[in-house]
Amino acid sequence: MLNLDNYTQEKLTIDIAKANIYAIIIALPIGLVYGLLYGVIWHDQFTATHLKDFLHSLPNIYLLKSGLLLAIFFGGIIAHELIHGLTWAMYASNGFRSIKFGVMWKMITPYCHCKEPLTIKQYITGALTPAVILGLFPAIYGIAVGNIGWLLFGFFFTIAASGDFMIVYLLRKESMKNLVQDHPSEAGCYVFRKKLTE
Repeated sequence: MLNLDNYTQEKLTIDIAKANIYAIIIALPIGLVYGLLYGVIWHDQFTATHLKDFLHSLPNIYLLKSGLLLAIFFGGIIAHELIHGLTWAMYASNGFRSIKFGVMWKMITPYCHCKEPLTIKQYITGALTPAVILGLFPAIYGIAVGNIGWLLFGFFFTIAASGDFMIVYLLRKESMKNLVQDHPSEAGCYVFRKKLTE
C-alpha cells in the first residue's frame, strides 16, 4: 500500500448546484460548435421542405421513441460512471476492487469513486474518458454521417460531463508528480503533494 506520510493533503471539491449551472453555461458554446459544424456540412437538411416534414413526423417519433429515449438516457448515465470506473481500475493497484459506485441522493447524482490515490495524469484520464467516449465521439460521428440523433446524444453526454470538467479545472496547475484520490462522499478529490525535504 502507498505510504502517504511524506505528502501534504488538500481537499478540492465542487458545488453540485454550481456544476449544474456550469453545465447550462457551457451548453451554449458546445451546442454552437457542434451545431455549426453539422449545419455547414449538412445544410440541405435545413431546407423548408425538410424541416416541415420533420415537424410533421415529431408526434409519431415522440410516441414511438419516448421509451427508447428514456432507456438511452439512463443507460448513458450508467455507462458514464462505468467508464470512469473501468478507466481508473486500469491504473489502480487493486484494480476494480478499488472502485465504488453510488448515488448522492440529495442531488440525485450518481457517482464513481476510486478508493486509492492515482497520479494526476491517471486521474484526469479517468475523469475525461466518459466525455470523450459518450460525448465527443458520438457527436463527431453524427456530424460525419449527417445523423442528428447521434449529434444530440453526443451533445447531451458532453454536457453531462460538466462536473468532471470542473474537477479537472481544479487540478490544472498541479504537478504531474502529485497524487489525487476521489473524495468518498463529495464531488471532488484529495490532492497529495510530496513534502519538500530540508
